[in-house]
Amino acid sequence: MRETSGGTVFARYRRGAALLAVAMMVVAPSALAARGDRTATVEPAKAAPVVRNTVDELKQLMDAQQLTELRTTYNGNYGASLLFNANTLTYYVALFQEKNFWRVIKTDAVDNAERVYRTFAQQSEQLAQVYIDTTRLEAGKRYTERLVAYNEERLRTLQQEMEQQQAQSAQVSAALQQAQQQAVSLSTDVQSTNSQLDALQRRIQILQAEQGNPELSLPKPDAAASPAAASDGR
Repeated sequence: MRETSGGTVFARYRRGAALLAVAMMVVAPSALAARGDRTATVEPAKAAPVVRNTVDELKQLMDAQQLTELRTTYNGNYGASLLFNANTLTYYVALFQEKNFWRVIKTDAVDNAERVYRTFAQQSEQLAQVYIDTTRLEAGKRYTERLVAYNEERLRTLQQEMEQQQAQSAQVSAALQQAQQQAVSLSTDVQSTNSQLDALQRRIQILQAEQGNPELSLPKPDAAASPAAASDGR
């Protein structure tokens, strides 16, 4: 029983070892695959840039400095450019506003690229006309506003000067009127003084004439006293 039992145990052990080995062989690839997935998750591969349209393609080539600018036309804030990729012998014609591309056409034909470029250049001229007119009108408006402000300031200055002149004229007029009144008063005083002077001079002349007369001027006899004196004499 023991041998049999021991042999049975050994046989079971060998079968268990064999099964374990098979299980390890089955599990090992899965574990390696899982490890590979974890490695891929930790360090993902860099994806190539996605080109959605011709505009994106042009931007990527420009960022990579793979394009040569052949022609460019500016009209206001609009413009057209003809670009060439020497690596692929491809032309890119772009219509843009400032730094924004509106349309981009890709072609490998020179004639087609030149024709599209001329069309875009004309379109940029038409599109820029409103911008140019607006710029001129805004400049004219600002200039007119500056003139209006200057003339308003000039008008205020002239009005202030006129008010000052009027105030000065009023002061001068009041001073002249006061001077005239004083002159009239002084003229009246002078006339009165002259009259007094004339009267005084006449009296002085009379007195001087009396003092210079050598004859005595006796008082005349009284008419009532004359008959009484005659009766006494009888």
